[in-house]
Amino acid sequence: MFLSIIIPAYNEETRLPDTLNKVGSFLDTQTYTSEVLIVNNNSTDRTEEVIKDYCSRYPNMQPLFEEEPGKGAAVRCGMLHAQGEFAFMCDADLSMPIEELNNFLPPQLEGIDISIASREAPGSIRYHEPHFRHLGGRLMNWLIQLFILPGLNDTQCGFKCFSAKAAKDLFNHQTLPGWSFDIELLYIARQRRYKIQEIPIPWYFHQESKVNAVRDALQILMDIQTIHRNSNQGIYDPEN
Repeated sequence: MFLSIIIPAYNEETRLPDTLNKVGSFLDTQTYTSEVLIVNNNSTDRTEEVIKDYCSRYPNMQPLFEEEPGKGAAVRCGMLHAQGEFAFMCDADLSMPIEELNNFLPPQLEGIDISIASREAPGSIRYHEPHFRHLGGRLMNWLIQLFILPGLNDTQCGFKCFSAKAAKDLFNHQTLPGWSFDIELLYIARQRRYKIQEIPIPWYFHQESKVNAVRDALQILMDIQTIHRNSNQGIYDPEN
């Protein structure tokens, strides 16, 4: 298996069908082997029915269920089940066109352990994003760079690709189940000296986004403290 795509889904009955149609159609045109792991994260709408329907139509799509709430918990579930040489996390709203995926993989990208989509790297384009939303995102990134991950311009974009080795290592050490799990993973990756590359992407804002800049910025600050405390206590040490 070459590629695993992990899609976390919480109450995504509206957006998920279009995303799965596009992902399925794209993969049908590729020469490499693939699987799509769709992780239902305690949804209370018809998300489970949507997932079952698409898994019955696409043989390479598989349903998973994660009881612990939080995007990080759902992504971890998918990553630890993934069988591919590369594992790609993909937001359910597909705000990055799926056709960009191959830019995260060999042969377009070689020798990189973790490739992360960036809305700020040279060559990236944002579409339809309100000015206040962009400013909120820049504030969050400024805090992240200041306190924990200097030099990474967009840690929170929901499209990231991991080599199988990096995925198993990092997600087995992940402790945060919520939005800040990306920060924790990248922090551990830097400690382990994994090679990280930001990939510029076209990104489309969706009004239904579940991100709240003020709430999430406060949570990120608290989670950064947790990450530093975990590190000081040796929780991220390879032997643990």
